[in-house]
Amino acid sequence: MTQTIARSILLAARPKGWPTADDFRVSDTQLPAPAPGEVLLQSLWLSLDPYMRGRMAAGASYAPGVEIGQPLPCEAVARVLHSADPGFKPGDIVVVHDFWRDHMLRRAGDLRQLDPALGPVQTALGVLGMPGLTAYTGLKHIGQPKAGETLVVAAASGAVGALVGQMAKLGGARVVGLAGGPDKCAYVTEALGFDACIDRNAPDMASQLAAACPKGIDVYFELVGGTVWQAVLPLLNPFARVPVCGTIATYNDVVPPPGPDLSAVLMRTVLVKSLVLRGFIVSEFAADAPEFRRQMAQWLASGAIRYREDVSHGLDQMIPAFLGMLGGKNFGKTLIHLAD
Repeated sequence: MTQTIARSILLAARPKGWPTADDFRVSDTQLPAPAPGEVLLQSLWLSLDPYMRGRMAAGASYAPGVEIGQPLPCEAVARVLHSADPGFKPGDIVVVHDFWRDHMLRRAGDLRQLDPALGPVQTALGVLGMPGLTAYTGLKHIGQPKAGETLVVAAASGAVGALVGQMAKLGGARVVGLAGGPDKCAYVTEALGFDACIDRNAPDMASQLAAACPKGIDVYFELVGGTVWQAVLPLLNPFARVPVCGTIATYNDVVPPPGPDLSAVLMRTVLVKSLVLRGFIVSEFAADAPEFRRQMAQWLASGAIRYREDVSHGLDQMIPAFLGMLGGKNFGKTLIHLAD
């Protein structure tokens, strides 16, 4: 086989506040031929997700921060180019947890084979992948919405929020979303079937949310934090459940936000309303993945669940797409398409 050059995007500096293009650099690496048990892959699709901003920091978290000079992590759909493992052959399509790069050499045990006949392969990074599993397991294990209850989810047009709302609707809940701008709100109500959607940028967002939830909020699926959380907290009903899997509004903060310290209010509300406030990382519920994929495939086949993708093309668009996603410019699941 000819030598393969892998082009990667590396972390060049730890961002101070909002990341910029100067925090990244591109590097080319020559890959050797696969050793026994290894597979050479070409990336077809790469996933961009908000959690990646946290991996750029050095502080303690649920996973180690990326070291300077190392590539950032992501999920990828890839094609097998050369295989030194009997379980894979050239042309096989796989999903793998990898990095921001266009070629990779991986152990066969790191790969999960995909059947392209089941649908577009990139859905393994979105509606049938980690975002979908996050929505499914967060509702199943923590949110547990019941028919007639009110569920609120922010980032309602995004990869996770859109699925949270639709799944809750399928269970009979009343669903209110928050999204950035009238176009996204129209999509959330008209295409996804939410009962209401509030523009999170509206100056009277808090009063609009209260009006849209006249019976209070029973489940709030937390993806954003910030001012949205402050508007939700007083509306939570006794025994409300709050799955927390993201706080993107504060990912780029370098100092605490201005205003009063609300921790005492939060703790008193948790106490007097007997709230369940539970953070989770989707890997905690990895055992649910087969069940999730079976159920989601049925919903997609029946048209019960819809999804939207925000696609950029080429590795050189990875950084602009990532920065745009952090600023809320994406509309749907953010993906980078590298090859067919």
